[in-house]
Order: sequence, then C-alpha cells, then structure tokens
Amino acid sequence: MADLKSLIAATLLLIAPAIALAKTYYLSVQPVLPAEQIKKNYQPLAQYLSDKTGQQISIKSYRNFVTYWIQMQKGKDMDFILDAAHFTDYRVQRKNYKVLAKFPDTVSFTVVTGEDNFVFDMDELISKRIATMVSPSIGAVQLDRMFPNPARLPFIIEASDSVDAVKKLIAGDVDAAIIPSPLVGNYSGLNTVLTTDPVPHMAMSSSPNVPEDVVTAVKQALLEANHTVDGKKMLGEMNIEYFEDADDAEYNGFAQLLDGVFGY
Repeated sequence: MADLKSLIAATLLLIAPAIALAKTYYLSVQPVLPAEQIKKNYQPLAQYLSDKTGQQISIKSYRNFVTYWIQMQKGKDMDFILDAAHFTDYRVQRKNYKVLAKFPDTVSFTVVTGEDNFVFDMDELISKRIATMVSPSIGAVQLDRMFPNPARLPFIIEASDSVDAVKKLIAGDVDAAIIPSPLVGNYSGLNTVLTTDPVPHMAMSSSPNVPEDVVTAVKQALLEANHTVDGKKMLGEMNIEYFEDADDAEYNGFAQLLDGVFGY
C-alpha cells in the first residue's frame, strides 16, 4: 500500500508542472453571426488548438461590430483574433499584433438588388435602403466608400449578419444589400450592381502579450491541420479547406478602410 501511495504521489508531482503551465487564452472572432452562433461555429477550432497546444483556448464573441471595435481598442481578453483584413492591419499597425495564418484566397463584397429591381449604377441607390452589417464591418466600410458625397447617401438598414441582409432584401424591406460575393450564388434572382476589389481573407493574429512559444504552437497547429486526422476533422466541421501561411505585409494598407470611423 505504501508503495502505491508513493507511486501516486510521484505521478502527481510529475503532472503538476504541466497543469500549472496551462493557461486560458481567448480567441475572438469578428461578429459576422450572432454571438451564440459564433461560439458554436468556431468551437471546433478552439478545441483543436487547445488539444494541440496544451493551453485552454476559449472563444470570445461579441454582440455587434460596435462592441467589437470598442473592445479591440481596449485590447483586453483578445489574445488571438480571427477577422477581416482592415481590422487585422489596424492591430498590426496600432497594437503590435502579429499575423499567423489565414483562410485561403481572397474575399470581395457585392451589392445586390432583388430580381425585379435592375440597378446599373450605385447613384441609383442614393436615398434608397441598403442592408448591411453595422460599421465598421468590412462590408459597411466598403459601402461608405461608394458614397463619398455626404449629401448624397443611401439609408443604411442594419442587418445582424449577411444572411439577414439577404432576407431583408427578398422580403422587400430594403432596396439593396451588400454581402460577401460567394453568398450571391446561393440565392436565385439576385442582380449584381457592383463587386468590390478582393482583399485577403480572414486572418488569425496574435497579441504581443502572448508568449512566443504559445504563438508558435498555434501557428504550427493551424498550418499542419490539413495533414492530420484531427485537423481535417476540425476543418471539415468549419467548412474550410486549410489555413495558409500569412504575414503582416500581406495585410499592409487595408486599415485605411477604417478612415473616418470613430476611434481610428
């Protein structure tokens, strides 16, 4: 019995340092969906990173882009962030974050109208209702740049997410909507008015407050995900092919999209 007690005590001594070293890090995701949906959709990523790094990675979601933007300026509990090009570059330039990896390819946004409303020029939407997620979401700031004259603006109708924007359009509650371009093909009868220039897809960036070994472990886990069984499972649950390598330079200049946004 004494030998068994000694063995248990020795085992506990061995695993205690590892337990002590584990720490909770927050992974924030831009609020393109309702907060609870963000937590559900990105939990596979958080669990995968937790398993691979030995740290506790916890999803942090936000009510809307205004709350998210304010919290970003404070920087609290934002250890890792997965979001759009303009926010990523802003944090690199102003908050010393580091880009680790990104979703593959680029993303653009498209202004669409309903099947019975053919619009060929953005000027035709002046004083019309356009659905978009609230500024400073990338769709909203892109839309702002399409109407440089403050005396000639559309009426912005807030949508909780891109799907909600399309629903408002189909229901006739708005005259147009701006949505991610890949979403256009999911609906029949939408007419394209204008498509923005593509920007790099969503990136994972890390706070300067995160230890370098943890940052390295997270980056490695992301880049090798499509080569491992558990990584492929996570990617499949999130409906993405892989994470690709990325750096700060790839996002340089996109923070300018925030020009005119309060707090920039």
